[in-house]
Amino acid sequence: MKNVIFKKTLFILLLLLSFIGFSQNIPLSKDAKISVITCGLGNETYSYFGHTAIRVADPVNNIDLVYNYGAFDFSTPNFVMKFAKGDLQYFVVVHPFPDFINEYTNEKRSVFEQELIIPQDLKQKLFDNLNTTLLSEDRYYTYKFIDKNCTSMVVDIINKTLGGTVITKKGETDITYRSILFPYFDGHFYDQLGTSLIFGTKVDQLGTKIFLPFELKNSLEKTTFQNHPLVNKSKTFLSFEKETPSSWWNNIYTYLIILAFIVLAHNRIVDKIYLLILSFVGIFFVVMGFYSFHLELAMNYNVLLFSPLLLVLLLFSVLKNKRWTYRFAVLHLMFLAIYIILLVNKAHFFITLPMIITSGFVLTRVAIRNKKRIPIII
Repeated sequence: MKNVIFKKTLFILLLLLSFIGFSQNIPLSKDAKISVITCGLGNETYSYFGHTAIRVADPVNNIDLVYNYGAFDFSTPNFVMKFAKGDLQYFVVVHPFPDFINEYTNEKRSVFEQELIIPQDLKQKLFDNLNTTLLSEDRYYTYKFIDKNCTSMVVDIINKTLGGTVITKKGETDITYRSILFPYFDGHFYDQLGTSLIFGTKVDQLGTKIFLPFELKNSLEKTTFQNHPLVNKSKTFLSFEKETPSSWWNNIYTYLIILAFIVLAHNRIVDKIYLLILSFVGIFFVVMGFYSFHLELAMNYNVLLFSPLLLVLLLFSVLKNKRWTYRFAVLHLMFLAIYIILLVNKAHFFITLPMIITSGFVLTRVAIRNKKRIPIII
């Protein structure tokens, strides 16, 4: 399948090159239209938020292409490390529109089209800008979750063509990026929990930028240009109801059962294993905060719950140093109190609360076990 897509993309590139080589650009006819394509949500990690692309259709020139800013190469050396670090290169590719639609039909994901109502010269300029980007080193960009993705790149190239910041976010600018993202994980509990915990303070900023496909779709509907709407009424190519997956393990019930077991077991070994896991997760958060270029991972206050210093507490416990084990247990109970204050107005407060309660029980037990007894003199 990938080879077929590659060959088709290569053919289209060669075709565009041949046009550009002879005439510097492909002159669009008066029947040409350029549209923003919004694709529905899927159940794979890469498709949770939908997708944005640009369609150029010109029946006179037999052109019907989709420009897609969301491509990346799995065969990139050190792919996982580059993605984690935040310097993975994404790039623009082009697909025939029928192939694009077939792919989303197979994935059972909706597809919507909003035709841009712009003059012929701006259609030509946008088409030329797309091809210039596609056929130059500018087709590569460093992916950033909020600041640079398939949606923001589409906004940028359209605004560049229109000569100003025409497309801006309309609505939901008074809530945080975290609150905007949270519902997109419905049906994927541990993804929702994991992303809530690994993201730092950046996603708690007000969501003033367009970074998600349906944000762009909704904003386009309310955008005007040259005293008229920028886009025609949305046209639906494909319509599917998003199927929420069911899983015996990926749900809140297994989460609560595991935490309830830790609380009710009242077992030293279970407590130590729980604290050890928290400390390792905290070390991972700290390392990623310093290592990664993703600003979303920096300044992560969730380390108050997943404290790397829990490893020191466990070390003192193993060494049977009751005084310092007690002190570190109390210190982490203070961390939990600060964490609750920071978290109380955040979108992930309730999903994290059971873990906060569990940590409170475990740390209190550790403190009680290691508290120096006061002798009673009779």
